[in-house]
Amino acid sequence: MEFDAIVVGSGMSGGWAAKELCERGLKVLVIERGQHVEHGADYNDMQEVWEVENRGRIPEAELDEHYQVQRGCYAMNTANKHLFVKDSDHPYETPEGKPFAWLRGYHLGGRSLLWARHSYRLSEMDFEANKKDGHGVDWPIRYGDLAPWYDHVERFAGITGEKMGLDHLPDGEFQPAMALNCAESEFKAHLEQTYPGRTLLMGRIAHLTQPTEEQQSLGRGSCQYRDLCYRGCSFGAYFSALSATLPAAERTGNLTIVTDAIGHSVVYDPATGKASGVRVIDYHTKEGRTYTARMVFLCASAIGSALVMLNSTSERFPNGIANRSGALGRHLMDHISGIRAGGIYPGHEDQYYSGKRPGGIYIPRYRNLPGQEQEEFVRGFGIQGGIGRMNWTRGGGEPGVGVDLKEKLHMPGPWRIGLSGFGEMLPDPNNRVTLHPTKVDKWGIPLPVIDCAYGENEMKIVERCKADIVAMLESAGVQNIEVGGDPAPPGYGIHEMGTARMGRDPSTSVLNGWNQAHDVPNLFVTDGACMTSSACQNPSLTYMAVTARAANHAADLLQEGVL
Repeated sequence: MEFDAIVVGSGMSGGWAAKELCERGLKVLVIERGQHVEHGADYNDMQEVWEVENRGRIPEAELDEHYQVQRGCYAMNTANKHLFVKDSDHPYETPEGKPFAWLRGYHLGGRSLLWARHSYRLSEMDFEANKKDGHGVDWPIRYGDLAPWYDHVERFAGITGEKMGLDHLPDGEFQPAMALNCAESEFKAHLEQTYPGRTLLMGRIAHLTQPTEEQQSLGRGSCQYRDLCYRGCSFGAYFSALSATLPAAERTGNLTIVTDAIGHSVVYDPATGKASGVRVIDYHTKEGRTYTARMVFLCASAIGSALVMLNSTSERFPNGIANRSGALGRHLMDHISGIRAGGIYPGHEDQYYSGKRPGGIYIPRYRNLPGQEQEEFVRGFGIQGGIGRMNWTRGGGEPGVGVDLKEKLHMPGPWRIGLSGFGEMLPDPNNRVTLHPTKVDKWGIPLPVIDCAYGENEMKIVERCKADIVAMLESAGVQNIEVGGDPAPPGYGIHEMGTARMGRDPSTSVLNGWNQAHDVPNLFVTDGACMTSSACQNPSLTYMAVTARAANHAADLLQEGVL
């Protein structure tokens, strides 16, 4: 079958590329390297905790053998381990002393089934940062270019939130926000009074609170406040490719999906100067085959797409397709994570809340904003967290046995607050992914080598953020404050970005302002690889917006006969 477009990857970005291209009338093939997953049928979200194997605990021996890296993800347990890769099957290498945690799932829908769903826009300040402070190259787009596409994806995906009027965290097209509880409301009032210029809001998350007709037509319903999102959501209440974009693409009649097909490389036609298709390796038979199309969208993740491109060599591109600049694989970024502290929040012991809200509070960046005095570091950080009453699980760390302990745990415990920072990581050409020169995986594809570490600026952000969190907790009277140690190694933020960055100059970047390869006009890369800087906001909403924008631009070019 002849296709107009091939989309490699079926997750956050791949689903959006498929939806937009199919709705424009293009025949689209989505290639997914992992297994088929059926929305609802392959989730374990209807089981009670006592019905889940081992109460969710994966045996240590199994973790040691198969999930050495994935075990570091907070969300992994027996209810969803089928949504995580086995590290034993998908190895990669890192230099000595420079750990990188590549947390991933290879299946239809990708990590859109596993994300934490915080959804924030980047601001004009973020798009201008590289040019103003000299780190990285200038973004070829600005906030105004992306704003209507943020609107577009927010309306379809369904983002809950409250409009705050902050220039550095633009408002969006929101469904009604989830409510702060009594302790969070008190902490908000204290914080904003004690620290003028700081704001606390309910996190903007991709959950439906007031579904639209379009969302309901796809079988999606309101959030049930179960907080079992990490198992998948049979209600389709949170946004995922399986609940939203892929069904929307499928109902056009223009979508074909192939699973268990590992993207090997993009085929380059020197006669036309364009990509002609994608080579894949069958997961089961290990046999190769090639699919052809008029354009290719790479949406396999920042590392995954870079690996496919680096493996796509030809006489014109001996170091990877569209890699004239040498930037391919470089400038790998993640958000600095693991900056945390928490403790017992006093009072409100006569109050509780209804349901298990699937999201927490957010304190947007408040340092190095326009008009402020520059800190000893550039860029900044945001803070996420929440306050809730401790439940029966606290009994695992308390003394006692039998009836007395059980009776004690019938009552809610004290309120506990936890805050965690996410800091911006600067683009650095030395942070990169390459192909191993001799080692290959079981499908004959070169192993990834991920070389990434925090720099001096990142460590200054860590210290400032940690000190700020502790000061805010102390000022609110939080008791028994516990402070985390070193930040988590890169990768644990699960926000990989930057390996095929956008830019104005083809000699220093891979993509133009439309996510289009400078040197291969029908090749588009719209996942985290395209990011020119990381900002400090969760990036998935931006991936969605740039993908929708690029897909519609590509459809225009195809209809105009340019591609």
